[in-house]
Amino acid sequence: MTDRMEPFRLFVYGTLMRGERNHARFCGGGVGFREAAIWGRLFDLPAGYPALLIPQQSIMATGTLDPVADAQRQAEVGCDWPQRPEGDWDIVHGELVEFATPSRDMPPIDELEEFVPDGSGLYRRVLVSVMVGAECAAAWVYCMDATPQGVRLPDGRWLGCR
Repeated sequence: MTDRMEPFRLFVYGTLMRGERNHARFCGGGVGFREAAIWGRLFDLPAGYPALLIPQQSIMATGTLDPVADAQRQAEVGCDWPQRPEGDWDIVHGELVEFATPSRDMPPIDELEEFVPDGSGLYRRVLVSVMVGAECAAAWVYCMDATPQGVRLPDGRWLGCR
């Protein structure tokens, strides 16, 4: 299967953001970077990286091991402007990264994030609506299923170099 022209969009909020320790190695091949935000709960973990919880009603799809198919799914789903979900959720700030070659760019990131489609890994990769300025985009994000043992960051910003 060959890559489609649709870019693979990934919302990053921690070590994959520009200026953070994993950016150059894993996201340096990105073709676009924009500030963005989503609804969730962000935690600073003792291990030195963040974790994110996503409202279940915000998840439009779950990732697979086929990033090309996932990029196509992202293009087909489109985007609905994300309304504030019910409950205690924050705006989480990060970046929207676009990758032109998902078959090359995504497997190393999936491995870093210990992503397993059946949910048995450290993180899940899910499709959500992302706020990019006055626009909305469907994008993938890595999240956890259970509240992690860490400090909640209600301002929605993780700063690894604090």
